Amino acid sequence: MRLIHYANRNLSVLLLVLMGVWGTLFYFTIIDEVMDETDDTLENYREIVVGKILDDPDILMTEDRILHSYALRPLSLDEALDYKVRFYDSEVYIETEDEYEPVRVMRSCFLAPDDRFYELTLRISTVERDDMVRAIFWYLLVLYVVLLLCVTVGTRMVLKKVFVPLQRLLAWFDRVTPGKPVPPLDNETKVSEFAKLNKAAAAMSFRSQKAYEEQKRFIENASHELQTPLAIARGKLELLAESEGLTERHLQDIDELYRTLGRAVKLNKSLLLLSRIDNGQYPDSKPLDLGSIAKETLADLLDIYESRRIQASIEDHAPCQVEMNESLAHVLLTNLLKNAIVHNEVGGRLRLVLGKASIEVANSGETPLDAEKIFRRFYRADLSKKESTGLGLAIVKSICDLYGIRLSYACKEGMHRFSLKFAKP
Repeated sequence: MRLIHYANRNLSVLLLVLMGVWGTLFYFTIIDEVMDETDDTLENYREIVVGKILDDPDILMTEDRILHSYALRPLSLDEALDYKVRFYDSEVYIETEDEYEPVRVMRSCFLAPDDRFYELTLRISTVERDDMVRAIFWYLLVLYVVLLLCVTVGTRMVLKKVFVPLQRLLAWFDRVTPGKPVPPLDNETKVSEFAKLNKAAAAMSFRSQKAYEEQKRFIENASHELQTPLAIARGKLELLAESEGLTERHLQDIDELYRTLGRAVKLNKSLLLLSRIDNGQYPDSKPLDLGSIAKETLADLLDIYESRRIQASIEDHAPCQVEMNESLAHVLLTNLLKNAIVHNEVGGRLRLVLGKASIEVANSGETPLDAEKIFRRFYRADLSKKESTGLGLAIVKSICDLYGIRLSYACKEGMHRFSLKFAKP
């Protein structure tokens, strides 16, 4: 998720909660104020009605039968002493409209001129109040939604403008390529944090580029310096083996030394290849038919290892078109197929399955390998094979990681299966 979307989402959620709480509190505050105003009106009516009764006691014998706005009821002394003023909501039947209407009711008592206590029930219609409450609710809801949208959109626009230097910096990072000069960083900003980030990114890129170049030179020089003495040593061993007067034991020792030096040469080449792959020194890519390369490579390897009498079969279901470096494609398939031949049983089976976005290489074998270790450098499942460097499958894994190829291993039906899954074009 992009930073601007992440920040905008979190701010929107926070605003949603805060404005929701604010709107709820504001709504109930308004409702409470409306109720207080209604109750104050009832208290004012009470003062008017009680004043009229004190001026004209005959009103005690009357009752509002039309609007039902008030009613009188005599109280006993005990009731009057424990009486408490009450406000509550109720309904009253309106004969002219033949329906019940909501009212706010106030019950109180007072002492009349005849020295008796009476209960005064006052009623006031709340229809208008309910209409006002509904209007307030909808106005608040619309205001809440509009304000939330405005704040969210405004926040996004502000964040988008604020993060422009960061977007330019990320675009600059995409142009930084190992092995190529660091491009100039033109990212002026007034934000001090982004300015510091620009300086740190540029300095880090220059240091990384310098370290990359030094590492590249070291690897190439070390490889070259190692190849030369190894080649000289192998040449002198060949000359020594042709000398007269050598015993059988001497020849065996020379042969063992020669094989050891040969393994050192292969190890040096493999480590150099791994370093180049990890450093991204194979940037050139083009569309390749891996199926054709795999079939040609398999034919060549079967000729080289003819003595192992491998029974190979090919299942070609669809052309496997992949864009990658041609040299690395040959290295990938050669190491995978060579591993299936060298570590196969004599006279064993080898099956190559080609699909549109997959390649599977399977060879005979009953004992499962350690799936977590077989792709590690210098790991050898069979220690008796001294000519193996333990880097073949490690190179395969590095190439797969470089191109995002899914590499997996499984052992089933008496076959070791190595699968390559390519991203679908």
